[in-house]
Amino acid sequence: MNRALVLSIAFLGTSCAPQAQDAEIDWSYRTEVDADSVAGDYRGITGDVRRLSFSSDLVTDREVEIWLPPSYESAPDKHYPVLYMHDGQNLFDPEQSKYAGWDWGIDEAMTALELDVIVVGVHSDESTRNIDYFPQGAGLDYAEAFRQDFGLFDPDELNADNYLSFLIEEVKTEIDSTFRTLPERDTTFIMGSSMGGLISLYAINEYPDVFGGAAMVSTHFPPGDGVLVNYFADNLPDPKTHRLYFDFGTKTLDHNYEPYQDKMDIAVEAAGYARGDNWTTRKFEGHDHSERAWRNRVHVPLMFLLAGENVEGGEQR
Repeated sequence: MNRALVLSIAFLGTSCAPQAQDAEIDWSYRTEVDADSVAGDYRGITGDVRRLSFSSDLVTDREVEIWLPPSYESAPDKHYPVLYMHDGQNLFDPEQSKYAGWDWGIDEAMTALELDVIVVGVHSDESTRNIDYFPQGAGLDYAEAFRQDFGLFDPDELNADNYLSFLIEEVKTEIDSTFRTLPERDTTFIMGSSMGGLISLYAINEYPDVFGGAAMVSTHFPPGDGVLVNYFADNLPDPKTHRLYFDFGTKTLDHNYEPYQDKMDIAVEAAGYARGDNWTTRKFEGHDHSERAWRNRVHVPLMFLLAGENVEGGEQR
């Protein structure tokens, strides 16, 4: 792997916005975990989490965690929808979460919401996360804009297409053969935050026959000054058969997201999506770019994506 490329896009994990905007950000700000949120403040694993190890020619070796709903063992004839999530090490177990010392509380939220859905968390590899998650098609179409942001940028070094092939051809195939799933598009969903939001949107655009809905949390649209929005605007899935969820906070890295998300919303509406029906975008005042903030509001995308319910939470844009 080209080390210079990895270093040049490493800014995607921190900040890509102009310095004038960065100067306005209070990087010490912390969204505290809300004990009264749906996920609560329990620091542990709730329910049955299984683990599989994958060795692949498409991506670096990685672990995959599978959360099974409480009814899985007691209802042996039942089959379940599946939600695929990125950065799987940050979903269920705070001891594994690398960034904020808290996990997303997916297990607690799913249990509290009584959502009978299997959640598959695909771990990321810190050394390849950016090239795995950066939308490859956009990298090819707008390479010059990204070079202006990152300096050395070679779209041929990106690995998102291989990552999605791995997710669908290897992980999903194994999950569907090992667990009692409903493997069709309308019962298969994808979700992630930050760069994980980008790869989730890329996944549903590239594989609209596989994923019926996608949730993009604190999506990192700023690279290339918004050309990612231009790319996705031309590649959105059919609103007659798909659901889209977006959100963003207002603190730390999320401070810069609103104008890009506004442009994305215009594109989504122009593509035929109906606000509050098969699409919603939420602004969460005071939420920073962390698992703590995402934990506090995770019930909103989960209910919209998995239950088709537009519950209260944040400001609907």
